[in-house]
Amino acid sequence: MNKSFLSVAALLGVLSVVLGAFAAHKLKQMVSPETLSVFETGVRYQFYHVFALLIVALLSERFNNRWMVWAGNCFITGIILFSGSLYLMTALKIAESAHEKIAGPITPIGGLFFIGGWIFLWLGVSQKGGDRPGRDER
Repeated sequence: MNKSFLSVAALLGVLSVVLGAFAAHKLKQMVSPETLSVFETGVRYQFYHVFALLIVALLSERFNNRWMVWAGNCFITGIILFSGSLYLMTALKIAESAHEKIAGPITPIGGLFFIGGWIFLWLGVSQKGGDRPGRDER
């Protein structure tokens, strides 16, 4: 098990719950439904990829290879760029900043990291010789 990925997943999971609760109870009073939807998309994708990171952390014991490390790092980077840019766009909207559009181009880059993470996860579990035998295979 990759304890670093497990720790980061736990922290990002907590943050997902906190941000989701904030959106449901306070943010909806502060922004338009369209802006709230953008923020909720960030929370939803963050939560999806927290679970993906947990999977990587748990499978990394059995499939100990560089692809699993790349997968985990891509999921973390994707959360920061994709979800983070949506949170930033929401904050800039609240602040009525003219700079709100600067965060927009970051979002698809984060999406590419998510895609890369899933591809690396597939490579990591598909690679022959990179895995350790399970207890029942010894």
